[in-house]
Amino acid sequence: MVQISVLGAGGWGMALAMTAHYRGHKVNIWSPFEDEVRLLRENRGNERLLPGIKLPDEIEITSDLSCVKGSQLTIIAVPSIAVRQTAQKLATQQDFGIVVNVSKGVEKDSLLRLSEVIQQELPSASVAVLSGPSHAEEVSRQMPTSVVAASDSHPVAEIVQNLMSTDFLRIYTSDDLFGVELGGALKNVIAVCAGFCDGLGLGDNTKAAMITRGLAEMSRLGVFMGAKEHTFAGLTGIGDLVVTCTSQHSRNNRFGFKVGSGVPVEEALAQVGTVEGYYAALMAHTLAEKNGIEMPIIEQCYKVLYENVNVKDVVRDLMLRPQRAEH
Repeated sequence: MVQISVLGAGGWGMALAMTAHYRGHKVNIWSPFEDEVRLLRENRGNERLLPGIKLPDEIEITSDLSCVKGSQLTIIAVPSIAVRQTAQKLATQQDFGIVVNVSKGVEKDSLLRLSEVIQQELPSASVAVLSGPSHAEEVSRQMPTSVVAASDSHPVAEIVQNLMSTDFLRIYTSDDLFGVELGGALKNVIAVCAGFCDGLGLGDNTKAAMITRGLAEMSRLGVFMGAKEHTFAGLTGIGDLVVTCTSQHSRNNRFGFKVGSGVPVEEALAQVGTVEGYYAALMAHTLAEKNGIEMPIIEQCYKVLYENVNVKDVVRDLMLRPQRAEH
C-alpha cells in the first residue's frame, strides 16, 4: 500500500480515487473549494457528476494541499484551464512523488501540451499522463476499461501502471508522450464535429466518415511533429476517438450537438461548461497553418467555432473538396 493524492474532485478525480482505494492504497482527494469539500464529506459523492456512486469512508477529502506529502503519485484531475494554477500550488509542497496528469487538452492561451505546462511549473518532477477511452461514469462502476500511462521515462510509466492497474482498469505503457497527449487533445475536436453531425440530423454514414478521416488528420499532424504513427491506431488515438464521438457522456459531443442544432457557439459553451475541443480546435488550426499540414475537417470545425461560419455550409464544403485517393 502507498499513498496516492488526487487533486480535483470532479467525476474523473473521484473515479480514480475510488480505483486507487480499491487497489489498496491510502487515498486523499484535494479540492481548493471549501464548499465542495464540505458537501463531499457530508454526502460522500456528487449526484450530478456520478449518480448513485458513493466514496468509501476511508478516502480523505480535504482543502489542505499538504495532504500530498508522502504520496508516491499525485494525480492532477482538473480541467485544462486549471492545470497551471494547480501545478503552481503543488510547487509549494514537497515529497509529492510522480505527477500524473489525467486532463485532456491544451492550455488555452499558450496552446502548450499539459505535461509541458506541468514541467514548466515543476521542472524537477517526474511527469506522466494517463489517457485513453475512459468515461468516469463507467470507471466508477468498475466497468472494464483500458488506458495508457505515458512518460518520457519508461520506469515512471511502469510505476503508474503497477500502482493503478486493477481487474477492471488495464493500463498499458507508452514512451510516446507527445503522441498520447496530442491524440487526447485532437480527438476532442473530432468529437465536436461528430456532435455537429448529430445536431444536423445526419446519419451513421456521415459520422463514420468523420471519425475515420478525422483520425487520418490527427495522425498526419502527429507524425509530422514527431509522434509515432502506431500511437494513433491505439487506445489514445482511435480508442479515445470512438468513445468520445459516440457517447453522450462527452461534453465535446454534447457541445457539437447543440451547435449543429442551431445554438450559437457562445451560448452552447455556457450551457455545457468546459469544452476542451473548443480550445484544441484553435491549437490544431495554429499548428496546421504553421506547418502546412492539410486538416480539412479540423479546419472547418475551427471556422464554425471561431469565424462564425454556418455549420451546414462546412458539410457541403467538405463533400465538394477535390477528389483524391485515400491514404
